[in-house]
Amino acid sequence: MLADQDEPKVQSGSLDRNIHLPTAWRLALLDFIASELPKWRDDPKRPDDTAETSLTARLCAHMNSATRKSAGWDFIQFRGEEPDEVAAGRKIDLVPAASAATIWIDGREYSQYAPLIPIECKRLPIPSGATRDEREYLFSAHSSTGGVQRFKAGHHGAAHSVGAMIGYIQDRDVDFWTAQISTWLQGLIDAPVEGWTIDDALRIASRNTIARSALLESVHRRTDGLSSIRLHHLWIDMARPVSDG
Repeated sequence: MLADQDEPKVQSGSLDRNIHLPTAWRLALLDFIASELPKWRDDPKRPDDTAETSLTARLCAHMNSATRKSAGWDFIQFRGEEPDEVAAGRKIDLVPAASAATIWIDGREYSQYAPLIPIECKRLPIPSGATRDEREYLFSAHSSTGGVQRFKAGHHGAAHSVGAMIGYIQDRDVDFWTAQISTWLQGLIDAPVEGWTIDDALRIASRNTIARSALLESVHRRTDGLSSIRLHHLWIDMARPVSDG
């Protein structure tokens, strides 16, 4: 698990709630998202979408239902295609934000307009196309659309030190994609492509073979005076369980 702690303590105000939380609380939020991914995948009412945009929209809807049903998370909402706080014109795939509350983390205020964690979503494998790069989860040679690449460049999450990526595994498995991304990273290092080093490697933190999901972590140096960003990778095997009926 990313975090192991009690539910956050809520301090209620007369109108909107003021909620004061420790920095590590974000890890509990990511654990919550990770725990909901298999439930969302296995929901028989979920349409059989395969496109990244549709998958993320369906996941956003599921997460909003999940927070409303959970007393511990009912002050959180999820939104898709959210404008980045710093990079004008850039949109983040999925963000959790405050709902009817003001959240304070180490003295920083997060209103309903401020993402708590920027989340990028990618399919594995990336769909083929003239402008697509099979390495796009990590890096794209055609544009700045690579998932990790966007965080490294500060195009996503420049105002954050923690970000996340959701990987929709549609073919192969966790072991295959861990090895494949490692191979792609080594190729960038050998080329060399400026800014990429072995320190950008993804490492498996935990995995759930029953839920067919995994959590990975990586840390990336950034330029232009930005501090490093830690990424948490939430991977889910999208194949539905085989029915016995």
